[in-house]
Amino acid sequence: MKILVTGGAGFIGSHVVKKLIGLGHKVVVVDNFNNYYEPRLKRDRVKIFLRGLKFKVYEIDIADYKKLERIFKKEKFDKIIHLAAQAGVRYSLENPFVYAETNIVGTLNLLELARHYKVKDFIYASSSSVYGNNKNLPFKESDRVDEPISLYAATKKSTELLAYTYHHLFGINTVGLRFFTVYGPWGRPDMALFKFTKNIIEGKEIEVYGQGAMDRDFTYIDDIVAGIIGTLKVKSGYEIFNLGNSRPEKLMKMIGLIEKNVGKKAKIKMLPMQAGDVRKTYADIKKAKKQLGYQPRINLEEGIRRFVEWYREYYEQKTRSN
Repeated sequence: MKILVTGGAGFIGSHVVKKLIGLGHKVVVVDNFNNYYEPRLKRDRVKIFLRGLKFKVYEIDIADYKKLERIFKKEKFDKIIHLAAQAGVRYSLENPFVYAETNIVGTLNLLELARHYKVKDFIYASSSSVYGNNKNLPFKESDRVDEPISLYAATKKSTELLAYTYHHLFGINTVGLRFFTVYGPWGRPDMALFKFTKNIIEGKEIEVYGQGAMDRDFTYIDDIVAGIIGTLKVKSGYEIFNLGNSRPEKLMKMIGLIEKNVGKKAKIKMLPMQAGDVRKTYADIKKAKKQLGYQPRINLEEGIRRFVEWYREYYEQKTRSN
């Protein structure tokens, strides 16, 4: 198949591109390489991580309908995997309009083009953040998600509503994936694991919110990619799936594992909860197991070992190349 991957130079996107090409699909990437975090990391994902693989890259913003339409006219896609988004709960407090532009307008553009260019299958990234302060554990896809506690979560909930509407009106098969704290090699520098690893290695203080009393359903990137690939076989309807590890871990355990792999103790500054944060995330993955054959395999110990190994290798190479 020919598959459009938006955000293909991103963390999750680049891993999906690699897997799709390995499975024999043709891939077209759309990414704006913005500066939310260092663009060089995004370019290196394409240049180093995806070296030797054949795919097209269009450097455009999904909020630009006219430029997107030119690509749809030219490429004739079989499926869309929409992973481009403005991520980050805390950043949404400072720059709300960027979230509306990318996450809502960008998604609307893609759905509208899918409609006009007869792309029947639309897979897209939602987020565990839509659950907000949901008291039911583990979080189930059937739970109400009408009370987002961050603007980021509100925009992700909006994408699910848009997807339902386009499914209902135009028969587009839409599959929304609620990702739970994805981590691993080539990850995002704004994520806690990345920031903690960097600062511990450099002997700098790390800021730990919620006094460290938070639990996260950390999910390794390879497991997330396996879940996304599983959605390629979903042929009809409007679906939402949780993709998590279904095993919440203490934030302080994660820090301890980084310390172990780095070989240094962290200098910790404890801080209160930040606005928009939740105490605990925990995915019910029964539906994904049953319908997608989803089965997370990498535990936190192994995942952090792999991440720290990648981090050291990548940044040591970068230091040498400078």
